[in-house]
Amino acid sequence: MGWSTIKNGELLALAAKEFDVFVTVDRNLSFQQNLPAFAIAVIVLRATSNRLADLQFLVPQLLAKIPMAKPGAVTYVVV
Repeated sequence: MGWSTIKNGELLALAAKEFDVFVTVDRNLSFQQNLPAFAIAVIVLRATSNRLADLQFLVPQLLAKIPMAKPGAVTYVVV
């Protein structure tokens, strides 16, 4: 989408216009941004590392939590 240079709050605002859920591995996002100000749910993946091999085990939990994720709130998916 050409958003590779866009960061943090601006990224969340743009994503909220196009998507219902923002999935990230940034554990600090909820501390750095005022999430209730954005009309998008945030899901943070917490694995032993950010490598795909470690994150892939979280996919079933992620898929289960997407329908319950609330805009303006953070949901964690943990190993």
